[in-house]
Amino acid sequence: MAVAILPIDGDGEDGRASGGSLLFQILGPLRLWRGDVELSTGPRQQAFLLGLLLAREGRPISTDELIDLIWQDDPPASALNVIHKYVGSLRRLLEPELPARSSGSYLERRGNSYLFSAAAGTLDLVVFQNLVEAALVQERPEAALDCYVEALGLWHGSAGDGLGQGSAATSIFARLDGQFFDACTAAAELAVSLGRPERLLPSLHLAARMAPLHEPVQASLISTLGAAGQQAEALSVFRAVRARLAEDLGIDPGQALAAAHRRMLDQNPTATETVTVQPSAGHSPAPVRAPARSATSSGDVLVGRAEELTVLRQAIEPAFTGGTGLIVLEGEPGIGKTRLLEELTAEAEARDAAVVWARCLEGEGTPSMWPWIQAVGAVLDELPGAARERWLAGELGDLLEPDGDVLGESVAPDAGAQFRLFEAAVAAIGQVAARRPLVLVIDDLQWADVASLHLFSHLAARLPTGTAIIGGLRDRAPVPGSALTRTLAAASRAPGHFRSRLGPLGSAEVAELVRRETGQDPGPETVRGIYTRTAGNPFFVRELARLLADSGALVEGAGARVGVPSTVRDVVRDRMAGLDDCARNLLQIAALIGREVDLGLLAGVADLDVQTCLDRLEPVEALGLLEPIPGNPFSFRFSHDLVRESVSETTPAGRANPLHLRVADTLDRTDSSGDYVAERVAHHLWAAGPLADPRRTTAALVRAGRHAAAKSALEAAERQLRLAVRVARTAGLADAELPALSQLIAVVGMREMYGTSSVDLLERAEHLARILGRELDAIVLLYSRWAAHAQALENDRSGLLARRLLKEGEA
Repeated sequence: MAVAILPIDGDGEDGRASGGSLLFQILGPLRLWRGDVELSTGPRQQAFLLGLLLAREGRPISTDELIDLIWQDDPPASALNVIHKYVGSLRRLLEPELPARSSGSYLERRGNSYLFSAAAGTLDLVVFQNLVEAALVQERPEAALDCYVEALGLWHGSAGDGLGQGSAATSIFARLDGQFFDACTAAAELAVSLGRPERLLPSLHLAARMAPLHEPVQASLISTLGAAGQQAEALSVFRAVRARLAEDLGIDPGQALAAAHRRMLDQNPTATETVTVQPSAGHSPAPVRAPARSATSSGDVLVGRAEELTVLRQAIEPAFTGGTGLIVLEGEPGIGKTRLLEELTAEAEARDAAVVWARCLEGEGTPSMWPWIQAVGAVLDELPGAARERWLAGELGDLLEPDGDVLGESVAPDAGAQFRLFEAAVAAIGQVAARRPLVLVIDDLQWADVASLHLFSHLAARLPTGTAIIGGLRDRAPVPGSALTRTLAAASRAPGHFRSRLGPLGSAEVAELVRRETGQDPGPETVRGIYTRTAGNPFFVRELARLLADSGALVEGAGARVGVPSTVRDVVRDRMAGLDDCARNLLQIAALIGREVDLGLLAGVADLDVQTCLDRLEPVEALGLLEPIPGNPFSFRFSHDLVRESVSETTPAGRANPLHLRVADTLDRTDSSGDYVAERVAHHLWAAGPLADPRRTTAALVRAGRHAAAKSALEAAERQLRLAVRVARTAGLADAELPALSQLIAVVGMREMYGTSSVDLLERAEHLARILGRELDAIVLLYSRWAAHAQALENDRSGLLARRLLKEGEA
């Protein structure tokens, strides 16, 4: 088979060829040469456009898709003109002598689409694909290996490295990376069988760096290193991948990695390490050698935390003596914040304090003010029945049982509603604290919505005596956002504030934690290696200690690499490959529902009875992707939110949209009297897109906005109502858009007391009222516009509107 070969190793360095021909590189960072001269691809968005066209070589991309990929959900009005401008600039860059308005040889227009057509040997992607195809049809294995090696040598990193902006665009380049990974695994097997493993090692190392949790790639690297006589490095790679799987996903190595590991050990008979393997559906797990453990791990996180626990005791002590305590405890994931706070609050309970826990949840669709719904509900449960009912009859009842009527039908704002709610929460907490000391913990503040952070700040500034409030948060993954940063700054000015960052364990503490975890006494070199490789993070230390103990001994100098990987989806998709359609369907539905999944809701969406649903979830549980929630037999959760996101990405939009609609339908059928489903229903209807009735979606978004506003979560309310207006306007539903606009205007007014930010909304609402023949409403809205301009002292504009008001009033 004839193959056009890109002269990557031609006369110029870094893949440039001599002469005047063009060469394009997309298998790595985007680069472009004319002869020996590298050309600039222009502004960032123009380069991104070229990268997309190269990645889809030979296939047209519509301008609508290009706009979505470049600007995602916020394209400018001139987006189409900008696309045409970029295409024109690229044509002039590629062919400077090209006559005006000519399409040239590379960028062709096909209707409302553009297509990049590569000449033979000019685009590395095409050459790579041709060489892989040639390898598959070669009769001689040696010739096939030559083709593979040449093809894989064209790669310099992830496809379009640095260009991706948005998940859709990232997936386009990720599919090209997938071709590289597939070719690597096929070539590695061939190279090992021919006794030439060393020829594939450079490409396999690159692939492994690109996809640190792609199990087939890592397995190929381990097998090839073993075949090349590099067993020590192969074992190191295996340990590193196994540690990452445990750290990021809470799962064990799959069949491919376990098989590669066994082959490597067979090549090195002196090795004795064994491994726990996560079985695929229908397979039994590999045998495990379990070490003796001295105790459970329930208290091991407190190793080395005596000083921190003492300091926290002192920080909350004033709550027991008529004062107040305000503590912010932060640290990286896995450092032991929550466990330390559990120990602290257990001691407080032993001293007859009332302890209230609330946890913020990650993810869209989580009800606004969720931590305070938990906290205030628990606080009120500390009071006698009559006192509790009195609180529920006021603002706190709106928080715990929102009826969505706070906005009414008027556009008049009630800017004091949020303040009254916050004051009511402070007063209720004070009433409980007057009876006995109260310790209130709000954990995972990094996931809190803006309104919840505002209430945290308000309570911190007006903390009743006898109360200690503790906020726990991650200082990375994610990095605290601006709203949380402002909250922490405000809290720092409150009396009695104490802020502590929980740091890593020291070397001696690591040794003690390993002893408790494994029942074995590690040597100094082993301790030093574990400490260095884990940076003293207790979670990482425990996981590494288990891995080393599972091998039968704590080997001197062993360790594990740490860090959050960027390719978790590769592991998840590889695990999902062994699931049947029924189990995969349930898993994808669960991912759309959220991190925590109610079993009844999942069964309802899948149209199954609960027992059948449980039966079909068994292989998913076996893979460690979805697990029961301890203490809650009615729910499951994903082992990590990254796992949930990875599963979601495997669901095509054409399937995800109807699933979102089914989730919304099932939620709507539930009894919502005690469940905060309004915002979840709105989220799923919005995600269902055009499949959902726009009138229903608008109504659901308005209802969600009302619920959020009832809880004084005004930022969330504004977001929901703006979406409602957008849906109704797009569908041409003026009679649905006007009420949504009225609610939105009220929320904006509550946040900002009108001002110029509401003027455009008022003008649009007035226009709709006139279209619908509601003249009196239109005049009221006209008056509101005048009031907004007058309040903002825009005298010229307010004077013009005043004259219009006078004229219409006389009429």
